[in-house]
Amino acid sequence: MPTVATISKEIHKPHLEVIGGCPLAGEISISGAKNSSLVLMTASLLTDEAIQLNNIPDLTDINGMVAILLALGVEIQQAKNTYQFQAKRLLNSQPPYELVNGLRASFFCIGPLLGRLGHAKIPLPGGCRIGARPVSEHIKGLKALGAVVSVEHGVVQASVPGLSKRLKGASIIFDCPSVGATETILMASVLAKGTTTIENAAQEPEIQDLANLLNQMGACISGAGGPTITIEGVERLHGCNYTVIPDRIEAGTFLIAAAITRSTLQISSVIPEHLNAVLQKLRDCGCSIETKGKKIKIIPNQINAIDITTQPFPGFPTDLQAPFLALLTTAKGTSVVTEKIYENRMQHVAELQRMGASIRLQGNTAIVEGVPHLSAAPVVGRDLRSTAAMVLAGLTAKGISKVEGLNHLDRGYTEFEKKLNSVGSQIRRYP
Repeated sequence: MPTVATISKEIHKPHLEVIGGCPLAGEISISGAKNSSLVLMTASLLTDEAIQLNNIPDLTDINGMVAILLALGVEIQQAKNTYQFQAKRLLNSQPPYELVNGLRASFFCIGPLLGRLGHAKIPLPGGCRIGARPVSEHIKGLKALGAVVSVEHGVVQASVPGLSKRLKGASIIFDCPSVGATETILMASVLAKGTTTIENAAQEPEIQDLANLLNQMGACISGAGGPTITIEGVERLHGCNYTVIPDRIEAGTFLIAAAITRSTLQISSVIPEHLNAVLQKLRDCGCSIETKGKKIKIIPNQINAIDITTQPFPGFPTDLQAPFLALLTTAKGTSVVTEKIYENRMQHVAELQRMGASIRLQGNTAIVEGVPHLSAAPVVGRDLRSTAAMVLAGLTAKGISKVEGLNHLDRGYTEFEKKLNSVGSQIRRYP
């Protein structure tokens, strides 16, 4: 039987109260990319010289990666959104399980640790429960580079045989264009002996960002951003000063926030080319889009139903499927949204239905019949992007919505409600 203290804790879970119907106007500046920052931080393990990274967002996931790097022996200094990492004396090659368990990006340590030290032990990672995200492609690539890899009791152990402890270049063909595996092999192979080619590589902007950083550190990488990447191994890497790209998913989320509230809004500090697929879908459903330099202006009109299928970049990103689906609940007509990347990424559908959305779910396809309006309700975000979708739904719903799941939201968005409130929304965080 639950105690009074347990019941009180449940009632007072951290949540946002979102007042619906407030128009937005003004400009939102985009933070640095979460998915880039986490990987670039692990790249600091590849050299004993200092790596300065600018434009790092203030997120709980970033704090988690800082804790992991500190546990490995990396010296870290921070001033606002600038971090300096120096892995001069690595204390060990196995990050603690309790730190790795909640952060999937922790697995990226395996590439640089193996490349620099010749051995690594990394527990299998955690993160959002949106479906199976196996590391088989990572392991296959590391084995091709000459590593001996085993998985026992939830821990991946990898080592390089021989006296040199140096990986060897190889030709690697991925079965699918995995972002994580591409990043792992990029970092593992930059210090390998010889040439490595990655076929069917992921093409996301975050891959290009990592390659650009590694090249500034002295690596020799060509082809990043395309399906084939070539890496000429070098003897050592050096320090550098590098600025992380803006977060295209955060930018897309705020553009959708403007569309769902039928508000004109400007997004700044963004690279519009990283959002081509999203911008096209916003145009398709009735929004006018203006791009100028590092700014995007969205002017919504009547929102019409469209079909969306998530795909690897340059296709429509899976990370914006939930927010866009929230938008389509109030579109005119019937939309079809198909999730092709993760098999368990429709957890927001039931919550949107609680707010009056008309959605039929058939496997990983949602058939969305637009309704005139949503109604406020208490809802829970089950992962990072679905929590953001719940907030966006609350912005347009009639009444005051209560959104739980802030532990997910704070992993990927810097001052989410503060940025929205700066352009007209009324959102309050409790407690």
